[in-house]
Amino acid sequence: MEILDLKKLIKFYPDKISREMLSDKPEMRVALMCLGEGQKLEPHKAPLRLLMYCVQGKGTFIIGDERVEADEKTCILCDPMVPHGFEADKGEKLVVMAVVTAAE
Repeated sequence: MEILDLKKLIKFYPDKISREMLSDKPEMRVALMCLGEGQKLEPHKAPLRLLMYCVQGKGTFIIGDERVEADEKTCILCDPMVPHGFEADKGEKLVVMAVVTAAE
């Protein structure tokens, strides 16, 4: 068992996105990304299943051709090879936990 206190892991950098790998196992990877106001994770693709969970703040999530505004406690699921990203474009910081699993 492993317990992660996200409050202690949240940190922001003025010039880049903070990325903390919380778990990196073959069956599941978990990352915490902290974006300062105006920062953006450009859309990209991966051959994996993805769950993006908005831990703190609000922003815009890009999934394929859609743009979804989301705030705290919102989960967005993304199928393999669908472009995805997010941005802190709502005047505040954004914290996202991403959970990635194999597509099969």
